[in-house]
Amino acid sequence: MKSRIAKDTFAQTSKIVLPNDTNVLANLMGGQLLSWMDISAGISAQRHSQRVVVTASVNHVSFSQPIKLGDIVTIEAKVSRAFTSSMEVYLDVYVDLPNGKRKKSNEAIYTFVAVDQNGSPIDVPELIPETELEIERFNGALRRRQLSLILAGKMKPEAATELKALFG
Repeated sequence: MKSRIAKDTFAQTSKIVLPNDTNVLANLMGGQLLSWMDISAGISAQRHSQRVVVTASVNHVSFSQPIKLGDIVTIEAKVSRAFTSSMEVYLDVYVDLPNGKRKKSNEAIYTFVAVDQNGSPIDVPELIPETELEIERFNGALRRRQLSLILAGKMKPEAATELKALFG
């Protein structure tokens, strides 16, 4: 199975926040943003694995800034690391400003699993990070995975080599 580079997994989408996307404060509802991010992350994971993918977990979501009615939202997704059959996808969410610039408003980390025609997990290619940010996210992904496995009771803390190195 041929390795793939991170930039080939990049997925970007833009949406305009319409009235039916907002709450009573005219802010984008969190669930709507989660849905948009899930779709973008799934596209990124599918580009990497070239297989059907399913959402395994939403590992982290940060709602730093409210997104208002009428805002244009741009979501960027890129696989940060691939494991045996799973892939961590890192998402950055921006709001386009009237001056042509954009402001980061949210970020998230999703995990997807590639599956075969029967819905069983299937191996995915190795991911090769190239940029400084890709390498940073790649390295952090193993620590995040180990922590998730410990919290789920699927890994003993003493087996978490990356976490031990961080704290020991």
